[in-house]
Amino acid sequence: MTHVPNDFSLNSKIARQFEAKKAAIDSGQDIDWATAEALAFGTLLDEGYMVRLTGQDVGRGTFSQRHATLHDQKDARRYTPLQHIKSDQGVFEIFESPLSEYAVMGFEYGYSLADPQALVMWEGQFGDFVNGAQIIIDQFIASAESKWLRMSGLTLLLPHGFEGQGPEHSSARLERFLQLCAEDNIQVANCSTPANYFHILRRQLHRNFRKPLILMTPKSLLRHKLCVSALDDFGPKSTFRRVIKDDVADAKKTKRIVFCTGKVYYDLYQAREERGIKDIALVRIEQLYPFPSDAIQREVEKYAHATDIVWCQEEPSNQGTWHYIDRRLESVLVDAKHKVTRPRYIGRVEAAAPATGSAKRHTAEQEKLVNEALA
Repeated sequence: MTHVPNDFSLNSKIARQFEAKKAAIDSGQDIDWATAEALAFGTLLDEGYMVRLTGQDVGRGTFSQRHATLHDQKDARRYTPLQHIKSDQGVFEIFESPLSEYAVMGFEYGYSLADPQALVMWEGQFGDFVNGAQIIIDQFIASAESKWLRMSGLTLLLPHGFEGQGPEHSSARLERFLQLCAEDNIQVANCSTPANYFHILRRQLHRNFRKPLILMTPKSLLRHKLCVSALDDFGPKSTFRRVIKDDVADAKKTKRIVFCTGKVYYDLYQAREERGIKDIALVRIEQLYPFPSDAIQREVEKYAHATDIVWCQEEPSNQGTWHYIDRRLESVLVDAKHKVTRPRYIGRVEAAAPATGSAKRHTAEQEKLVNEALA
């Protein structure tokens, strides 16, 4: 996945990225998000499956992270490394589409029905733009199995995260997908590690049934020094983790459990390390639906001495995960017979728009929620 022909004039910046990928795989350490994705695609292709990705900037990747399609700097010819793994590999198709989310997602949904043995993905340039295809989501992706007994394995990749980029480039409207969840109709996940992303993509084809997968994908985490995985996390005996436990906090001394999902974990983790806090556990819920009650209960039971349990999110309280997860976490706490029976909310106050347009205000809001979660 990092090889190009000898006569191909590759951009020097991309050449350095490819060398970094090779070095990470050779060392077995520091495998980043884009490399994990390429490994997921490549291993599926090696097994003979078809992999198909469409969207508005998928060849390069919106954040210049993917580089699945390369352009010769001298004659502009194209080369796609993942199409050249071996002679009998699966087909790899990657198409950049016009700015019509409704039409393109609808086409890819139909493709997923026609070929259930293919990993069919649609990626939003930013997750916010998925609302241009809301009719396809409501009428088909969320309800077709119930209405017409038609299974689909369509995967939506939606960049999501509050990083001061304004109201149009922050939210994939996670709350809307969670509101549609019922009867095991779809899967919704917000992975925080490259290895988990690798496994959840492969899981789409290595099951004997098909379900649409809605993935909140990262922006700043694509190059975050802590958002990396070891090669061992991709190999034998490794698997997708619905919940990621805290390996730092001492269970007997923990006074607070902070549940969270996605990018905000790294803000919390870094602040906790800088402040030397040892009595707050950070637990990541990677799969939001189907809700992993059993795995969460096992984590809750470890922290029998905790006197405070909170849900921390970046999104405003009327958005994101809070209204979906509030009662579900409460049910887990009751079933676990924990002394705390209700989770507390920490995050932004309710808002009409997804995010502020002021970078200064964004930073202040982010610092406030992190401070409250670790107070």
